[in-house]
Amino acid sequence: MKILLLGKSGQVGWELQRSLAVAGEVVALGHGDGGDFTQPDALLARVQAIEPQVIVNAAAHTAVDKAESEPELARQINTTTPALLAIEARRLGALLLHYSTDYVFDGSGQHARDEDAPTAPLSVYGHTKVEGEEAIRASGCQHLILRTSWVYAARGGNFAKTMLRLAAERDQLKVIADQIGAPTGADLLADLSVHMLRAARVNPALSGTYHAVAGGEASWHEYARFVIEFARTQGKIIKVAPDQVLPIPTSDYPTPAARPLNSRLSTAKLQQRFGLQLPHWQQGVQRMLTEIL
Repeated sequence: MKILLLGKSGQVGWELQRSLAVAGEVVALGHGDGGDFTQPDALLARVQAIEPQVIVNAAAHTAVDKAESEPELARQINTTTPALLAIEARRLGALLLHYSTDYVFDGSGQHARDEDAPTAPLSVYGHTKVEGEEAIRASGCQHLILRTSWVYAARGGNFAKTMLRLAAERDQLKVIADQIGAPTGADLLADLSVHMLRAARVNPALSGTYHAVAGGEASWHEYARFVIEFARTQGKIIKVAPDQVLPIPTSDYPTPAARPLNSRLSTAKLQQRFGLQLPHWQQGVQRMLTEIL
């Protein structure tokens, strides 16, 4: 099986280079070597030359706040080019795997949303990801769309690393406590992706949209406290006292793009249809922290 991976240098793309290697021949492209989503004609020419049986799109415009001031660029990367990829996937008879986000929802309520819940994005980023999903479904290609949230990896920057740096420098931290989601490792997403791709190739009825996040839930404040306390047990020098990691509301930290308060996503459909169990978010974060510490 020939697999084309796009967005190879991102957090998920980097992990996919590892996980996809057991499934077939992987051709991995990044922005600088033919995988530029702002140059769709050149990108499609590469796809046509490679003739993959599977296309994995891990590329996206994920700078949520920046997207508010550059909506056309965000739409090109998150909607227009993925739509063309889907049309090409249909022509080739290829399976397209595409990643989406909790930002397709408005974040209201307290319950986990399933895949059929109405979308109502609050930001340019969310709108362009919804439009990308809709274009892929409308293309008629075989596809898997995985919505995820709060993605992190040991490689590159992430929320946990930022908290550890600040905790070593400051006497007090203020962290948002009214946004709720599930920190999800890029390595978990990559491993899920391979399993789901192989299953959907054998059984096309498994195609469709799925929520793919780690188990459990947390606020950013709870996430930060977990990271800091685990690092403290491992001998990391932490200046901030445990009772000085303070919860604050989103309204105290305004940003150009609105964030959903409720990012809970139900993974019941994924677990039932693919026979998988999703580990609690703390397991993945602890593993990542052990690696970076």
